[in-house]
Amino acid sequence: MHHITLQGEDTPIAVGKIVCLARNYVAHAEELGNEVPSDPVLFIKPATSIIKDSEAVVIPDYSDDCHHEVELAVLIGKTASKVTAEDAMNYVSGYGIAIDMTLRDTQAMLKEKGYPWELAKGFDTSCPLSNFVPADQIKDPHDLAIRLQVNDEVRQDANTGLMIRRIPETIAAITRAFTLEPGDLILTGTPAGVGRVVAGDRMFTEIEGIGTLTVNVK
Repeated sequence: MHHITLQGEDTPIAVGKIVCLARNYVAHAEELGNEVPSDPVLFIKPATSIIKDSEAVVIPDYSDDCHHEVELAVLIGKTASKVTAEDAMNYVSGYGIAIDMTLRDTQAMLKEKGYPWELAKGFDTSCPLSNFVPADQIKDPHDLAIRLQVNDEVRQDANTGLMIRRIPETIAAITRAFTLEPGDLILTGTPAGVGRVVAGDRMFTEIEGIGTLTVNVK
């Protein structure tokens, strides 16, 4: 089992599934030449993709184009099925930082063939995660500075207010199809500025009010 820690609590939280929202920032969709979707585009990472602060992303040998995507992560605190957007925030228990590591060359090949993206998105070490802060410590999760740098170069520098779909609408859309359980995570999409990393790089990320996350690349 893979676990995360919620600030102020002693008991580790077992992570179930990691539901990810693609193309949720206009500028990011545009930089990859993708249309802004009219409906949420979802995919799932396994919990085995998780690594923690100071650990290392290991690029699989079947890819030569691994990209970083910093994201606000949402921790679900109670079972949610077919919830309304108006009620959705009552199911959120915390927030953290995630990096959705993506094998861009593998993803492009899979998209061209009409296949799912899991080989590009769900590989071991593809989901670095910070510790989480309780939801009540974040006044507005849709107004947080979000930033990633590789070595000394700032790559992504934006605000979560640029999300196309906010957290309540995302939770409502997800739970129309399947149930979210305590310990499940939602990755809310990445802003513009994604780019390639290679072995030896060091990624430093921060989200206002939540903290930082630093990982190496092998």
